[in-house]
Amino acid sequence: MTKEIIENNPYKSAGVDIDAGDDLIKKIKEDVALTHNDNVLGNIGGFAGMYKLSNEFKNPVLVSCTDGVGTKVALAQEYGDLKGIGQDLVAMCVNDLIVCGAKPLFFLDYYASSKLIVNEASEVIKSISNACIDSGCSLLGGETAEMPGHYVDDNFDLAGFSVGCVEEEKILNPNNVNKGDVLIGIESSGPHSNGYSLIRKILRESTKSEDEKKIIAEKLLAPTTLYPKLIMTLLDDYKINSMSHITGGGLTENLPRSIPKDLSIEIHIGSWVMPEIFKWLGEEGNILSDNMYRIFNCGIGMVIFVKESDAKEISDRISSLNFKNFIIGKVKEKSQENSVIYS
Repeated sequence: MTKEIIENNPYKSAGVDIDAGDDLIKKIKEDVALTHNDNVLGNIGGFAGMYKLSNEFKNPVLVSCTDGVGTKVALAQEYGDLKGIGQDLVAMCVNDLIVCGAKPLFFLDYYASSKLIVNEASEVIKSISNACIDSGCSLLGGETAEMPGHYVDDNFDLAGFSVGCVEEEKILNPNNVNKGDVLIGIESSGPHSNGYSLIRKILRESTKSEDEKKIIAEKLLAPTTLYPKLIMTLLDDYKINSMSHITGGGLTENLPRSIPKDLSIEIHIGSWVMPEIFKWLGEEGNILSDNMYRIFNCGIGMVIFVKESDAKEISDRISSLNFKNFIIGKVKEKSQENSVIYS
C-alpha cells in the first residue's frame, strides 16, 4: 500500500469502504420509503427515526423486542440464498411482540459485515422492507457496520429491534388462562430461525449427495412465517386468553411461559402431522422425540389459548385466512413437575 493511496482513501486502506455505504443507501431508499406511513416524521438519513403515536390509542403501552437470525445466516450464505433472511429477522421480533397483544409500529435493523457487499446487503434489506409492509409496521431506520478484522471473509450478522403498542386494558396476560382452555396451533413454515447450529451440523454430516443437500437446504431456508396481520385480525373479533411464539426451546419450553404456574398443558401429538423436514432432521440427526419438541417448533409456529366453546369458530376463521391450524391440546391442573405433557 503506497503512501499516496493511503492519503487519498485512508479508511479504505483499513478495509472500510465509505463509498459502498453511500451506494447501499441509494439502493435501499425506495424500499424503505415504501414502509412509511403518516406516523413517520422526517426522511431516511437522519441521526434518528421519529414516529408519532396516533390517536387510536387511549392508554398506550409501548412494547419492545429485539432478536437476530442466528446461524441461519451462515446456511443462507453457504447456499447463496439470502432472499428470505430479512423476513426471518423481522418475524423473530414482531412475532414476539404480538404475543402480548401489541400492534407492531416500527422496526430497525443492524447489519454488520467484514466487507460491505452492496448487492447482498440490499437484497437483505429489501426482504426486511417487504416483511415490514406485510407486518403493518414501518422500517424507521437502521445501521450498517463494516468491521474488517472482527468478522472474517464475507461473513455478516443481523439483529433487529421492534416497537409496538397495546391498550393497557387489552394486554394479554398468562393469568387469563383457565383450566379447560384449549390450544390452537398455527402452522410454521419450517424451523423458522431456531436450532440452526444443530441443523447445519446434521446437514454437514449427512451422507446425502450435494444435490440432495441443496434441495433440503431450500426447505430449511424457508422464511419465518409472519403472524401479526393474522393475530391482529383475531384480536379484533375474538377473546384470546394468551399466546405463545414457538422459538428456541420449542413447544416444551415456550408454552409454560404463557400459562399460570399452577396449570399444565397436555399436547396431543397426533393432532397434527409433523412436516417432512422435521422428520428428516429427527431421523438424520438421531434426535429423540422429547428433544425434537424441546429444540424445534415441529410445525407449530404460534399457539393461541382460547375457551373451548370458542375454539372451532376461531380455528375456522384462521383457516379462512389461509393458515393451517390444529387443536393441539388442553390446559389442565398441574399434577406433576412437568408443565407440558405429550400424549
